[in-house]
Amino acid sequence: MNPVVSLSSLGEFGLIDQIRARFPQPVAPELGIGDDAALLSPSAGSQVVVSTDLLAEGVHFDLGFGPARLLGRKSLAVNLSDIASMGAVPRWFFLSLAIPAGFSLETIEGFLDGLAEQAAEHNCILAGGDTCGSKGGLTVSVTIMGEQRPDLILKRSGAKPGDEVWVSGSLGDSALGLKLLMEGARLGCADDPLLLRQLDPIPRCDLGLKLAEAGLLHAMIDISDGLLADLGHICEQSGCGAEVLLGQLPLTPAFQSYCSKQPVFPWPLALSGGEDYELCFTAPAGNHAAIQQLAKTAGIQVTVIGKVTNSRQVHVILPDGTNFQPSASGYTHF
Repeated sequence: MNPVVSLSSLGEFGLIDQIRARFPQPVAPELGIGDDAALLSPSAGSQVVVSTDLLAEGVHFDLGFGPARLLGRKSLAVNLSDIASMGAVPRWFFLSLAIPAGFSLETIEGFLDGLAEQAAEHNCILAGGDTCGSKGGLTVSVTIMGEQRPDLILKRSGAKPGDEVWVSGSLGDSALGLKLLMEGARLGCADDPLLLRQLDPIPRCDLGLKLAEAGLLHAMIDISDGLLADLGHICEQSGCGAEVLLGQLPLTPAFQSYCSKQPVFPWPLALSGGEDYELCFTAPAGNHAAIQQLAKTAGIQVTVIGKVTNSRQVHVILPDGTNFQPSASGYTHF
């Protein structure tokens, strides 16, 4: 049994020791936790791909929604998803925590356990970070570094008119899971698959890497803010538009069952709810069969949901062929 009962008795450096003990360190001559800065060496011929995400209590997560272990897993998953969208290999990450006074040590330990699980699953090494006190809620900041050959890195800016628009997995479950959590649902009920899509998303690292190395795509992004917002980023960076067919969106049976009981089909959950952490990508129609076969080897469903157009807007078409006017394209902080 752990004799330490509080963070204050453990202290900052005791907490750092606990963090270090949970994570394997880089192999020499690299240098990770324990010095003023890390020493890291990307593979020969590779570029470093870097992304950072900030998760603030009360904005991005609620500690009452699920175990701290799942928050730890999600804190790294959202960064891994960014690396996946670039077609890169995750290598290292940095963790910074701002912790309120009197915060539960048990909660921090659970968080670190989940973070370590996710890191081990993707062979990603914790190379450093920072800790400090917080006058508000818990704040988690993760910066991740990956690598890939420059010619294989996928960006938002390569989409071309005539491309098919694809998504991996399914859409809307995470947003619906959050809605159910906010209405009082908790793990241990029939809605667990929906709740877990919100609490423990799965980054599509293997698929993103395979797609990049196959050279089949023109552009890719991960769906964090919502399909329309993130596809809109591709269109903006590529100087084009897109047409999305709602009848082709991949929706799980659990999602469809919930929606069938609503007076109006809640398309915004799938279009702009966000936090799907699926991949959205564009590719020439001639690569359709090859993409399907590659996704099959990765064990992940992929679906064509529309096409890239010459317009500068994203148009959404209902199953009956009429235009759908979404109230919002996705999540925004400001």
